[in-house]
Amino acid sequence: MIDTHVHFWNFDPVRDNWINEDMMAIRKDFSPKNLLRVYNDLQITGCIAVQANQSEEENHFLLTLAEQNEIIKGIVGWVDLLSPNLDERLTYWSNFKTIKGWRHILQAENADFILNKKFIAGVNLLKKYNYTYDLLCYHNQLTDIIKMVDQIPDQPFVLDHCGKPDVKSQDIKSWSENIKTLASNPNVLCKVSGLLTEADWKNWTEKELFNCFDTIFEHFGPERVMYGSDWPVMLLSRPYQDWFNLVYKYTERFFAAERKLIFTDNATNFYGV
Repeated sequence: MIDTHVHFWNFDPVRDNWINEDMMAIRKDFSPKNLLRVYNDLQITGCIAVQANQSEEENHFLLTLAEQNEIIKGIVGWVDLLSPNLDERLTYWSNFKTIKGWRHILQAENADFILNKKFIAGVNLLKKYNYTYDLLCYHNQLTDIIKMVDQIPDQPFVLDHCGKPDVKSQDIKSWSENIKTLASNPNVLCKVSGLLTEADWKNWTEKELFNCFDTIFEHFGPERVMYGSDWPVMLLSRPYQDWFNLVYKYTERFFAAERKLIFTDNATNFYGV
């Protein structure tokens, strides 16, 4: 099994200022070694390390970790997709085969950025190098994400954290409608990940999360959904095993071959690991 969404960092209070005082559980270092025991217990054989810092130094940091830790099967890094030297930078990074794709933290940007022609052209260039692109956004940005994705045919996309629905309020009608539209694009997959931190961290219910799962699996189907944890961010709510067990419980309704797609095959095919 592959966990398609984990982060590693040596905590820096200035660089990592998004980890505020309410997040004491993750205001510390996290390395692959912290995952080995839980992965062994759950028979998870590898992970995709996703950028948490928007710098090319982050790519080298993750590459070093991957060289030292076999559980890292692929990396989703960061590169300046607006750079006039993007082609040159992608040529450079293509020498590092562990890097499978790229991500920009679009949840911190506005519509003008998401629909910027230069940004769209940058994402469009990724196909030349067979790179994937991870879409990170809030539910209220999905209409812009749909417009962006529709302008970049044949680019492999994956939506992180189900597009961050408002699990806490359960106001998910417009999110569900946008997920239906986004999923109609066959080039977009979805990670079932990161929902614990969109819920009430300590008081969420299984039903609240399963309501969101219902929408994702109805529209993407098990053929285009992949398991991810969003560790260590999800530790703000629960231990790793609780999230894994929740997803596993929900997917027991599927055939064994479909569960294999969700937990293994979709990830290996999408990221080429």
